[in-house]
Amino acid sequence: MLAFVTSFAQKESANVNAGNKLYNKQKYTEAESAYRDALKKNKKSFEANYNLGNALYKQNKYAEALNAYKQALPLTQDKKRLASAMHNLGNSLMTQRQYDKALEAYKQSLLLNPNDNETRFNYAFAKAMMKNQQNKNKDKKNKDQQKQQDKKDQNKKDQKNNNQQNNNQNQNNKDQQNKNQQQQPQGGGMSKQNAEQILDAIQQNEKNVQQKMNEKKIKARSQNAEKDW
Repeated sequence: MLAFVTSFAQKESANVNAGNKLYNKQKYTEAESAYRDALKKNKKSFEANYNLGNALYKQNKYAEALNAYKQALPLTQDKKRLASAMHNLGNSLMTQRQYDKALEAYKQSLLLNPNDNETRFNYAFAKAMMKNQQNKNKDKKNKDQQKQQDKKDQNKKDQKNNNQQNNNQNQNNKDQQNKNQQQQPQGGGMSKQNAEQILDAIQQNEKNVQQKMNEKKIKARSQNAEKDW
């Protein structure tokens, strides 16, 4: 990370100077407080915003540092300061895994200061990390798509099995119904010959019954006749 704590000292307020001394002693929390006091007096101070970003970065407050660097960028036209601010902005973006934005920040820094080897290294590193992230995202997308396709295929397979089971059940029901119908007596299927045979049997049975009744009557009359004698 590039720091311009001492080089900005000439025109800085007392609070910024105090913050710089604390920063150099690695008392980053106290330095942060001093820079914030300076911003209360002049919120458009590039030095206060930039150095506040550095103090926050050292405390691993990367999101806040990112915001401080963004606040500092439009407050100067000096190429060296802008290059340093863009460099540190890129560092903060890297901690947020915003590799594409970090790459752009390093690119802008190099346009302002092409000979900065540290920025060159960070640019290459950000580019590699961005490519790696894109590959991971692509792999994840492919896995998600494959998972969805597998789910669709399984649903189709399950539906096919259900349909087959339903068809088998319907066929079993149909077979059972046909079997029951075969076991039941068939109405209207009697031949003329069978009908005549049954009719003859009924008529013959009636004749036999009638004959027996006549025999009983005859016997009864005979008995009565004997009694009259």
